[in-house]
Amino acid sequence: MLADLSPLIAATAQWLTCAYPSGGGALASALCEVQARQAVTVAAWLRYPTPMDAALVQMAGPGGSTRLDWITGADGVGAQDADEDAWRTWVDEVVASWAACLLTDPELADLAVTALAEGSHTAGTAFEFRRLTAPDEADRRAAALLRHPDLLAPVAALHQTQLMERLRPGQALIA
Repeated sequence: MLADLSPLIAATAQWLTCAYPSGGGALASALCEVQARQAVTVAAWLRYPTPMDAALVQMAGPGGSTRLDWITGADGVGAQDADEDAWRTWVDEVVASWAACLLTDPELADLAVTALAEGSHTAGTAFEFRRLTAPDEADRRAAALLRHPDLLAPVAALHQTQLMERLRPGQALIA
């Protein structure tokens, strides 16, 4: 299942780290990327909880980053080669929005990670999302822009209601 969503997770995490980059060096960039990837992984697993969901998004495609680029003001920035930006077609707007919600709200991130225990993605495997749910000071510094509630608010607001509905108590992840 991880392999089915890996292009979507990689592209959406890359979009987040490009839109909200780390201000530090190589270590800070790596810490920022890990946090983005963990948030996107949790969001993707919540959004696509079954093998059928993952297969459908893989077949149809997630939609791309066009609207997200427009919201963040990154649309039309420089002349870019289409081949270089092919990864942007694998960005999932809903997953990016949900990840933004998780990155800016630690309680919501804990709730989301707990909810994954009900899904098929974590069956029989232990996963840790510490950098998402309990970031230390180095994590916070590395991802200052990525975790800034005011900066992520336009992206988080896009699909926050759907995330809250998905995490509502008693809501089954496997439909």
